[in-house]
Amino acid sequence: MIVYVNGSFVSEEEAKVSVFDHGFLYGDGVFEGIKAYNGRIFALDEHVDRFFESAQSIQLLLPLSRNEMKKAILETVRRNNLKDAYIRPVASRGKGALGLDPRSCPKATVVIIVDAEIRHPEDTGGASLSQKGIKVITTTFRRNGPDVLSPRIKSTNYLNNILAKLQANAVGVQDAIFLNEQGFVCELTGDNLFIVKNSRVLTPPLWFGILDGVTRRVVLRIAKEMRLETTEEPLTLHDLYTSDECFCTATRIEVVSIVWVDGRQIGSGAPGPVTVQITKRFLDLANREGAPIFE
Repeated sequence: MIVYVNGSFVSEEEAKVSVFDHGFLYGDGVFEGIKAYNGRIFALDEHVDRFFESAQSIQLLLPLSRNEMKKAILETVRRNNLKDAYIRPVASRGKGALGLDPRSCPKATVVIIVDAEIRHPEDTGGASLSQKGIKVITTTFRRNGPDVLSPRIKSTNYLNNILAKLQANAVGVQDAIFLNEQGFVCELTGDNLFIVKNSRVLTPPLWFGILDGVTRRVVLRIAKEMRLETTEEPLTLHDLYTSDECFCTATRIEVVSIVWVDGRQIGSGAPGPVTVQITKRFLDLANREGAPIFE
């Protein structure tokens, strides 16, 4: 694959970042996950805006403007000759001295990686996870609070998420749900969470300590267009256990039904009608809208 590294396009083997980079040493950086469908990059403006917001929040000065970043992303996908792709822009504090002080890093490192896309990273043949749904547990780890490390910063420090994912792996399920310090439901290890109850679509509010997901925003808009009552409100595990449907959203997985939580079957145990309809509408939208790669 062709990789963008600090203004140059190089092969994967030639793509190098210093071992003194503070992104490698301390997880001091931000990233985005973006997808291309049928030769168009979906929600490119929204993703680049969030990328810059994350950088602003951690006082990371990016060496490119927003427009330059968009052009670099498009060119990286173009050079890999991909119409369907997963795109990962990453910015780190850059090369510096050993020690935490960011002042030793004069310039940020910017990398853009692209790869051919699969529908879900755990699809291995047969019925896909998006078709049959996933099983999840509640992790014993709490979600980082906004007073610790705001989940709205899409940072390269994902240890909180990884520890929860390890718990899910240990019991043979696909993912884990975070609660906040008050015991309310937040999100999964890399996905936003929704439930459907009595034809109402509900999701935790941003101030609970969750990522402001781009796919989450699109799904909220789709649900409203379907004339469904849509609410951002506090949710408990009881709300999940007794929901008619439950699903998660993220750029990489799009919309995936959750059919089992902590030993409890959700609804019929298969993707519900609202989830199926939202998924269809989302894919229809993603496949026709976006910034064109090849002009």
